[in-house]
Amino acid sequence: MKLGLSTHMLRTVAMPLGMLVGVLLCREVEWVEQHTAGMLTPSFIFLMLFFTFCRVDARKIRFSTLHLWLILFQIAGSLAIYYLLGWFNPVLAQGGMICVLAPVAMAAVVIGGMLGANIETMAAYSLLCNVVIALVAPILLHHFGNGECTVGQILQKVAPLLIAPFVAGQFCRFCLPKLGGWVASHSQISFYIWLMSLVVIIGRTTCFILDHNDVDRGVELALAAVALVVCVVQFVCGRAIGRRYGDPAAGGQSLGQKNTVLAVWISQAFLDPIASVAPTAYIVWQNLVNSYQIYRQGRREQTRG
Repeated sequence: MKLGLSTHMLRTVAMPLGMLVGVLLCREVEWVEQHTAGMLTPSFIFLMLFFTFCRVDARKIRFSTLHLWLILFQIAGSLAIYYLLGWFNPVLAQGGMICVLAPVAMAAVVIGGMLGANIETMAAYSLLCNVVIALVAPILLHHFGNGECTVGQILQKVAPLLIAPFVAGQFCRFCLPKLGGWVASHSQISFYIWLMSLVVIIGRTTCFILDHNDVDRGVELALAAVALVVCVVQFVCGRAIGRRYGDPAAGGQSLGQKNTVLAVWISQAFLDPIASVAPTAYIVWQNLVNSYQIYRQGRREQTRG
């Protein structure tokens, strides 16, 4: 019981602590990123997903009506929030839109598994969502951004980090079963790899904010507030949709946990760069929500134990 309590407490405080470390060591993180040619975050993501996908049986992956509703929510929701805020401030509209449109985070499968979600369901949505958004995003960004985004540019960002660890994990499962079994039985390591990637992402984000002092602070605060509302709404709606299909955790993480690194890149490359403050703030909000969810899940497990 003491060991379980200790692990529960560690996971509860790990994400806020990781974000704090990223803020405090932002310049050091930036230095390491520069001297690794920006490969630190992709390496963490690959390892994290490899450990997780070794648990996924590709033969059990099925696309369902749940996935259809989730992807429709993302596309319709991104249009709705743009038109809702566009009359007031185009930058806020772009920031809100990208926080909804951004595909599910690579790490969502990791956190979803910790929350009791079906990882095959989440793996299926990760594949579907990233491909669909890569096809849809250039159309929306052509109308609401600078019109320069292409399908190939987005696929180039997401495909290697999604497909490569999936293929590697399945190869281990079927060709190297002993190694695959060991990795699958130690999949909790993926959580700690994800924490290290969180430190790097927050560090880079902090440097971006510090290096852009010419931005209107009122607009920044408004973008952060929009990101907060969008974040909470997506987690709540995702869980509600997932509950109808018997998996609220999968629905919540699939809709609420975003690939914010990709969202920030899209904002800076194809929208007003100031709009990237919204997905930047979303990083903080979604990890605070995840911390709370992990805390609640740990309490439930202790009660059942």
